[in-house]
Amino acid sequence: MSKPRPSAWQRQVLTDLRNVTGAYPDDVQIVGCHRLDKAGSMRLQLRLRTQDIQRVDGGIPLGSHEDVIVTVGRSELVPPRAEVEHLRFLHHPHVLQGHRLCLYLDPSREWDPLNGFGGCLDRLFAWIADAAAARFDAQTALYHAVGGVLHATDRAPTIVTREPLRDSRRAHHGWLLARTPHRYDLTLVRPAATTEADHTPVVYLDADLPFGAGSSLGEFLYALDNPYLGHPRPDSPYAGRPISQTQLSMVLTVLGASAIRKADGSPQRLVIAVPHPTGGPPHLLAANIPAPGADHLRALVRSNRNRSPIIDIDRTELNGDTPLQWWPLSDERAEVTTRRDAGRPVATYGGKCIAIWGCGGLGSWIAEYVVRAGATKVLLCDPGTISGGLLVRQNFVEADVGDTKVEALARRLRAISDAADITVHDTMTPSADEFLSTDLIIDATVSVAISRLLDDLARLPKDRPVLAQVATDSRTGTLGILTVSTPPMQMGPLTIDRKAGEQVCGDGSLEPFHSLWDVSAPDDQIIPTRGCSTPTFHGSAADLAGVAASLVSILGAHLQPGTALSGTHLISLPHGEAGPLRTFVPAATADHVHSGPAVGAADSETRTQPDDSLTTSTPV
Repeated sequence: MSKPRPSAWQRQVLTDLRNVTGAYPDDVQIVGCHRLDKAGSMRLQLRLRTQDIQRVDGGIPLGSHEDVIVTVGRSELVPPRAEVEHLRFLHHPHVLQGHRLCLYLDPSREWDPLNGFGGCLDRLFAWIADAAAARFDAQTALYHAVGGVLHATDRAPTIVTREPLRDSRRAHHGWLLARTPHRYDLTLVRPAATTEADHTPVVYLDADLPFGAGSSLGEFLYALDNPYLGHPRPDSPYAGRPISQTQLSMVLTVLGASAIRKADGSPQRLVIAVPHPTGGPPHLLAANIPAPGADHLRALVRSNRNRSPIIDIDRTELNGDTPLQWWPLSDERAEVTTRRDAGRPVATYGGKCIAIWGCGGLGSWIAEYVVRAGATKVLLCDPGTISGGLLVRQNFVEADVGDTKVEALARRLRAISDAADITVHDTMTPSADEFLSTDLIIDATVSVAISRLLDDLARLPKDRPVLAQVATDSRTGTLGILTVSTPPMQMGPLTIDRKAGEQVCGDGSLEPFHSLWDVSAPDDQIIPTRGCSTPTFHGSAADLAGVAASLVSILGAHLQPGTALSGTHLISLPHGEAGPLRTFVPAATADHVHSGPAVGAADSETRTQPDDSLTTSTPV
């Protein structure tokens, strides 16, 4: 078989490197010759001049020169990889397995082949400078507790954990609850006897695993006993704290005690809490020992019981080649996870109780968005039933046809969030006690009667809910209106809306929004089916979802602590006839209009025709 030859990309790298070393011979040198491995990757050893790089306490310890091994794949689609052949950088942020330098956190965005290998060298020098100056945030390096290696077996189920861990003992009982064929939930609370659950011990380790946890039972046990894998132990957060001599025995004991409780042919799982070098909550790994390996554990426990009632497995009797499958672990504990929508306007829905009246073209989308944003309780009200024609633009699916809107929407919301408490009412509104206990009422019904009810609510004491109404235009479904009444204002959404209409319709610059208060022309409406069919408005799922999403974000600002702003928001979607527009008419000063910057989406339901959610045809 012929030796692999460098690819076009690798030849370009060598050309770039010769140009760099020729121009900067004191800064970059090639040590030896490049080599190609069996997979065709090219390995280079570079010597970089680092004596002038600024150093601070806590940064990586640099010499005057540093040798770096660079591995270049055959394609430019993957950035080169850099590593060192020593352990001086161990336990520093963005150093994987003690020697691999994490140059690109997000290669898909940060790596540009157009810059060639020179761009990679620039990145390498910048990384060294940042690391020496301790500019990296060690708290973001959660995988570094296990050497920067993502332990996950292909196609293995995912374990979800949200409960805080107790660290008062070395080991805890845990249970895995099967949710789907590809998901389990970890709980530390003993499930009811009638609940099918798999006992899974949780074990706390004494120190991190800087080189990973191995891929077999033998490798894992060796890493527990000698986490530095025979290398001299460098200074680390665990210096002076010896690894417990009983740790290995403890892990084997809890594994055996759990395995013996199960039938032969059952696998055995284990959750490992690995301390993070920078302190704080431990990093979690989830291991699965397939049934043959678990059966071997059970056999050892049974043979040992003939000698002693105490489970004490002799490590030398174990089959070290027993494979360990590392199951992906979705760690959603609040102490280690930052919500992806943190800092966005919708964050104010977190922990709120929200009532949504009308679950149609806008309400069905709004309900999903507030649940995804973290609302803890949602009350759904709508007397309607789902027909096939509504699927064009409402948040329902074929299997929902014939069901009530509130029940179908509740199923979807519960599938989105375990934390949200969803209450349904197949009526226009719930009882007074229920809606007065909410933080926010969103009216998407386009009903004059409900508008009157909200105006009456606004005159209650200042601890009443925030009141909001949403609508869109009849002709396109691309305009949106959001009217908000916040305590202590005693003017309700209907009154605020009508006062805003007087101002907007008298302003020629806001002509695109005049239709929100004008009576619709016949061709602005649509009769969706033959026979006795309530007229409704034009608009697609893309239109209404965009309108709903924008209004949900805008409304979020009104829920911020200390905010008591009331008024009417008007928006136009970017693809609408009016283009991207946004205007706010404050309720307290309805004698003038504030025009805000253009936005990329917005709007709500028409007031000149009803939302799909209700059968009333009375215009507001």
